[in-house]
Amino acid sequence: MIENIHKDIQPNLRKYSKELVDMKPQEMLTWGYEKFDNQFAITTSFGIQSSVLLDMISKLCLQKKIKIFWIDTGYLPPETYHYAEKLIEDLSLEVEVLQSELSPARMEAKYGKLWETNKETDLNKYHELRKIQPLENGLEKYNIYCWASGVRSSQTENRNKMKFLDVIRQRLSLRPLLNWTNKDIFYYMEENNLPDHPLFLKGYSTVGDWHSSSPDGIETHGRDTRFGGIKQECGIHTNN
Repeated sequence: MIENIHKDIQPNLRKYSKELVDMKPQEMLTWGYEKFDNQFAITTSFGIQSSVLLDMISKLCLQKKIKIFWIDTGYLPPETYHYAEKLIEDLSLEVEVLQSELSPARMEAKYGKLWETNKETDLNKYHELRKIQPLENGLEKYNIYCWASGVRSSQTENRNKMKFLDVIRQRLSLRPLLNWTNKDIFYYMEENNLPDHPLFLKGYSTVGDWHSSSPDGIETHGRDTRFGGIKQECGIHTNN
């Protein structure tokens, strides 16, 4: 079904990529909305640096027009839920929560605590159930052609190879902040008076689920603190 809807996606990828080359992040977001209208959306995790993209959307007065999807695994730290509520209120956001069809309790009853086995295959199963499929269901529901996220090239080896625009699972994936550094994020948040995620103040440079996130240490930092060091990506931003 998706293949038929988006059969023109590869030719458009080349054309659109040329249009984005010299754009700033805010311009890319505006481009996405003007190009795709109600088939454009952004995703957020309400993580350490999520406020930047959300603030840009709010300042462009697009927060009521662009769909904002929050993938809630049901295992986020309490601090993330409180932080999300604050940003939603402060920035006057309308957010649609995407969740797995399986409750955490039901998933654990069927498959066990998949994050405790130290097996990549089990983590992949967990991410498929709690992150990838809920996102795909949301994108399918609204026939989204292009979705934007706040990924940056310095975060993982996979993201270092990304382009501003690419195809992920037969849809366009836009990355307005791809070339931003940690300093760029810091100064934007400071200049726009954006609040820090509570766990940032406790030494976390990245945060996802409570059971798969750790503060930076002497030997590990950034995405290496996620998923017990077994993997860096949850699969949302990859085709595998």
